[in-house]
Order: sequence, then C-alpha cells, then structure tokens
Amino acid sequence: MAKNNHSCQSLIPSFLYSSSVGSGYNGGVPQFLQQSKLSPPSNSCDHGVLSKNFVIPAPSEKIEMFSPAYYLACTAGGVFSCGLTHMTVTPLDLVKCNMQIDPSKYKSITSGFGVLLKEQGARGFFRGWVPTLLGYSAQGACKFGFYEFFKKYYSDMAGPENAAKYKTLIYLAGSASAELIADVALCPMEAVKVRVQTQPGFARGLADGMPKFLRSEGYSGLYKGLVPLWGRQIPCKHKHVQGATAGDAVRQLGLWGLFTRGLPLRIVMIGTLTGAQWGIYDAFKVFVGLPTTGGGAPAPAVAKP
Repeated sequence: MAKNNHSCQSLIPSFLYSSSVGSGYNGGVPQFLQQSKLSPPSNSCDHGVLSKNFVIPAPSEKIEMFSPAYYLACTAGGVFSCGLTHMTVTPLDLVKCNMQIDPSKYKSITSGFGVLLKEQGARGFFRGWVPTLLGYSAQGACKFGFYEFFKKYYSDMAGPENAAKYKTLIYLAGSASAELIADVALCPMEAVKVRVQTQPGFARGLADGMPKFLRSEGYSGLYKGLVPLWGRQIPCKHKHVQGATAGDAVRQLGLWGLFTRGLPLRIVMIGTLTGAQWGIYDAFKVFVGLPTTGGGAPAPAVAKP
C-alpha cells in the first residue's frame, strides 16, 4: 500500500493532487493551490490551515482495492448513506404508508400530514425512526458491501474481455444479488416499523413494538413480507399489517389505485433517497482514499504462479 508523508485523510479527490512526490508539502497540495504563498505546516493533523487558505492533505494510506479493508470501508459507507437518509425522510414514509393502508382517512399527501399533525402532534411525524435507522443501516451495509463483492466476483467469473464488454450487465447482476441479501437484513425492522407507524396504539417504538410483535406473530412473522419487499409491491402492506388479502386491497383501492396510491410521494421520497445515498456513499469512499463508484472496472483476478 502506497504511503506519503501525511497522516490525515482527504476530502478532496485524488486527481486534484500533484503526481510529484518531492520534499516538503507540495506532494500533498492540490495543483491549483501549489502556486499559492503558503507557510510551512506543522506535523499535527490539524495543520490544514496554512495562512488564510484551507488545505486538506492527501490520505496517508491508500486502501488496497478488493481487500478486506476495502469491503469493510464500503460496508461502513452503506451504513451511513442508507441509515441516515431513511431516518431523515421518516415523515414522508409515514404518510405514504398510511395513505396505502387507510385511503379513506389519508386521502392525499397534504391531508395526510394534516391528520397526523392533528392526532399526534409534530413528534408523531418521526414515529418509528429507531427501527427505520437500524433496519436501513443493516440494509445499507449489505447492499453496498455485497454490491462491491459481487461486482468483483462476477467480473472474475466472466474474465477480462467479457468483464469489460458486459460491464453494465455484471454491475446490474451484482446489485440485484446484493439487494436480495440486504432485504433479508431489513425485513424484521421493516415489519415492526410499518406496524408501529400504521396501527394506532400498537406501540410507541422499537423497544415495546418488537416484543409485542413477536408475541403476536412469532419470529417467522418478521419475514412474512420478505418476498413482497423484494418485489416492492403495495399489496404486501395490506396483507401483513392489517390482516387483509391482496383481493381486499384491490376492492378497497381499485386496480388503478393499487399501483398509484401514494406514488407521487414515493417518487419524491425514493428520488431524494437515491441521490443522497450515492452522494454520501461516494463522499465517504473519497474520504477514506477510494475511487468513486464506477470510477473504474474491477481488476480481474490474476492467477498466482
């Protein structure tokens, strides 16, 4: 693993740094700052301020691609990107779920927020945030960690030529494989979260919701919604939250409503989540000295002599 003279990690992409490694500080200063008149830094990690300019030194140690440390870093990035973003949009998720479960009461996005505010107050908008944070942190860890693993694994299976030729398909296969595992990690917390959010009086949160759920549904109940979760289908929430069947959902919402109820809100929520997740994930990778996602094709495995 390559090392330089600096012991701090960078928030600036590596392509901004000079390729020369000379004496002094120039080897770790972005090219566009090298002509600035900067005073010499100290040896401590808080020496980023030079005169009136703020400079963040390059990572002291690069993580070897596809090493255990690499997959661990990607897993940590997934925890931050998914857990924090989903917790932040808990109010949107809360309204969306209730619109799908009780359309007669939650008729629209605006009225849905109004009903929740009137009945539960401002604190009610974040009901279920703990299982949301824990569940999607687990999902993010598996989704991003296993995505990087399967991306490399399938590229090695395909060989160098096919890995380059079918890069998009290989990445899609890696993403799908990772999502299967990630949803298994998410499902228990998602089951409790939806029950807490959509069944009035069931529980205040995870601490009392999980034991109550297990007493009524058993451990197998935590995974009743796994297949529908994989399919991202609306009817699963009716079947596994209020005991109704898919037929009941169709009669209640109609076939058109079954696929469109809460759709605008879901589009806004998922669009926001997706953009924020990849932004946080790639920022974290740059922070620890890794290339951004998609920055280069995985290197195929080379047989050792």
